[in-house]
Amino acid sequence: MTPPGPSPRERDSAAVDLASLPSVDAVLTKASAPLGDYSRAAATDAVRSTIALLREELQSGATVEPSRLSPLAIAEAARRHLDELSRPNLRRVVNATGVVLHTNLGRARLAEEAIEAVAQAARESCNLEYDLNSGARGDRDALVEEHLRALTGAEAATVVNNNAAAVVLALHTLARGREVVVSRGELVEIGGSFRIPDIMESSGAILREVGTTNRTRVADYRAAIGPQTALLMKIHTSNYRIVGFTETAPLEELAALASEHQHVAVIEDLGAGALLDLQPYGLAPEPLVGERLRAGADLVLASGDKLLGGPQCGLVVGRADLVAKLRKNPLKRALRCDKMTLAALEATLRLYRFAANPEQKVPTLRALLRPVDDLRAVGDAAIGLLRAALGDGYEFELVPSTVQAGSGAQPYVAIASLAIAVQPPRGGAVAAEKLFRAANPPILGRIERDRFLLDLRCIDRPDDLVPHKR
Repeated sequence: MTPPGPSPRERDSAAVDLASLPSVDAVLTKASAPLGDYSRAAATDAVRSTIALLREELQSGATVEPSRLSPLAIAEAARRHLDELSRPNLRRVVNATGVVLHTNLGRARLAEEAIEAVAQAARESCNLEYDLNSGARGDRDALVEEHLRALTGAEAATVVNNNAAAVVLALHTLARGREVVVSRGELVEIGGSFRIPDIMESSGAILREVGTTNRTRVADYRAAIGPQTALLMKIHTSNYRIVGFTETAPLEELAALASEHQHVAVIEDLGAGALLDLQPYGLAPEPLVGERLRAGADLVLASGDKLLGGPQCGLVVGRADLVAKLRKNPLKRALRCDKMTLAALEATLRLYRFAANPEQKVPTLRALLRPVDDLRAVGDAAIGLLRAALGDGYEFELVPSTVQAGSGAQPYVAIASLAIAVQPPRGGAVAAEKLFRAANPPILGRIERDRFLLDLRCIDRPDDLVPHKR
């Protein structure tokens, strides 16, 4: 049965209310103060949208308080709408997930020195491509090349906007239309479903797979080398491990094999980009950029925003003649870094090169190396603040946790940590997760075994874990 429509009296009342709606111009003229921070165009659109919503409410027969129809009330509602619309899409979040280099959360946090360098580069003019000694045009690579050479022992270095770009540039420059020999066990897929074979194809190189998933020998590479071979490529399988009946070809032996053929070079995609040996601090070994060059790689490619702890970029270090070829490729300009990336990278590299304690200066290293007792102090203080902020009914417990480096670095290594388990009065772990995610800034933890956990390894200040309303 069709429900009855509004009565004649209700229709008359709605008509009266509709007639009392002010015009857009009336609101902007009589009540412009709440909208003063916004442009005329934005304010006009917001007021028009607010009036349209009120009109829809009235036409539907809903009861609307007369106070909502005044020009000032409409202007204030429009301002709230604009406040929401104008809020930045890229926002600060609190990373309590237990993944230090969380790809979805921006990977590495920059050191304070790098942040200051970015701000200065953004605020002022800088010598991005100007040689202050000669007074002539310079090369932006010069801002970081000497640091990379000193830290890795490379003959030369260049930088592009990420490590995938470094792979594309190297293959396009050195192997376009020719063969690149790669072990089947190293044809990895990286984040976002990007696969090494697809990246190689886009560069114009021809993939030549050798060996099997679990075993590839130097003899497999030797058998594959022919007149069309340009490169032997090793890819560090940083985001997974094959264990058991396995064998890989050592880089040193591949370098010796390549030296038998003048037209063949060896490159390695190292991924994580570690410059500092973390073993003395109790972490698992990670191949270092400089070590791989000394082991025989002609070029090493690595990320700047993973274990190196800098901005997103791709590093290429190695033989001077090969780096020179990469610089001449027109793709280099398309893939180059901007001034703010180079400012952050240079500041980070200076910490590695000159600081007495880079492991404390670079936030990624500091987070990975923090002692558990430090986390316990932060956790105890945070629980006290949480109890005061959330009141009765919530339960908090400091529990053992494990974290990962993240972004494909050391995925098989579990680092001891501590977390705060949050138990709300109702709704369980899902309710707790929603509460903290809705905070300002959002606080992101994880649900594990029906418990909501706030891991402490990346938390420097206890009050960062207290949820405030948006």
